[in-house]
Amino acid sequence: MRITAISAAVALMVLSLSSSLMAQRPGDEIDPRSMVLLQQGRAAQASGNIEGAQDALESALALDPRNRDAFIVLAEISRGRGLPGKAIRLYREALALQANDLAALRGQGEAMVAKGAIEKAKENLGKIQTICKGQCNDANMLAAAIAKGPPATATAQTGGATPAPATP
Repeated sequence: MRITAISAAVALMVLSLSSSLMAQRPGDEIDPRSMVLLQQGRAAQASGNIEGAQDALESALALDPRNRDAFIVLAEISRGRGLPGKAIRLYREALALQANDLAALRGQGEAMVAKGAIEKAKENLGKIQTICKGQCNDANMLAAAIAKGPPATATAQTGGATPAPATP
């Protein structure tokens, strides 16, 4: 009786394991529909249709959250809209999929500079230089962004003076 219950449990486990393995796609293959949406997003971005690009890219990620390029293009759009915090998060998602992605490291570093996190951006620069084993374009671009520093804020442009509140 015990042997029958154990063998039935083992058979059930083997059956469920084999069926789940057959349902999975190979490790690095990204859903082709997601890649089509990525291309549509890039085309929309190039034509200036930022809303359409963002919609297509978010749909690409909904279809396959392993589409690293979709995260990178969405992060570029966020940086262009002046949202460095969102861009940093999106680049982090891309780096979680591949830690040595030079474009994601550089983009995240540039977004960090825009946010004022210069030391964190320098860490990204160090990672890029380690991966490149010398000079490369991504390292040069991030080094230039770090040297330039964060953009001036409206408060800094006015000399730090705060306008007096209006009296009723």
